[in-house]
Amino acid sequence: MSPIIYCISEGEADDDNFSHVKPRIVAAIAAASACGITHFQIREKKLMAANLFTLAAEAAIVARECDVKLLVNGRADIAVAAGADGAHLPADGLPAAVVRRLVPAGFLIGVSTHSFEEVAEARDAGADLAVFGPVFSSPGKGDGVGLARLAAVCSKLAPFPVVALGGIDETRVEAVIGAGGAGYAAIRYLNRCINDGVSLAHFE
Repeated sequence: MSPIIYCISEGEADDDNFSHVKPRIVAAIAAASACGITHFQIREKKLMAANLFTLAAEAAIVARECDVKLLVNGRADIAVAAGADGAHLPADGLPAAVVRRLVPAGFLIGVSTHSFEEVAEARDAGADLAVFGPVFSSPGKGDGVGLARLAAVCSKLAPFPVVALGGIDETRVEAVIGAGGAGYAAIRYLNRCINDGVSLAHFE
């Protein structure tokens, strides 16, 4: 099975630059599929709800055409209204079990996790995947937990999909997949691949 390749938007949009940044994010989603990216998370925390909805609705149309799964960070309500594929729940957000009761069948739920217990809780609550990390040290995320911890979580909770996050670039992809990760997530690395038109197929 091909790995989940999960790009997270860079968080640069705000209500002042929205008209400029929105087309860039939508274009990135269109380009993501050509790179081999399978999932794209809109993580633009500085946008007011109306602008986030507008972005997500436009992005959802493009994502469907490109066969990329689109998730909206922290706002399952906006994700549903915009026609996105799912929502990504931060660790301090609504529990996955609550969201699962409120969303349509087939709606994807991803959860940010930092420990075995949090991954197990996400699985048991009905999440579709857990993003686990930081695996390696990363700016703003602190020290990494390491490959051994990732491998232990993946092994104990298999076949539940655990997606590695934190300090991942082209030099570390094979290692996280080899440790049992269902895939990997990244902000800087994967956005750079989109911008440069890099094919990720050789990492599958």
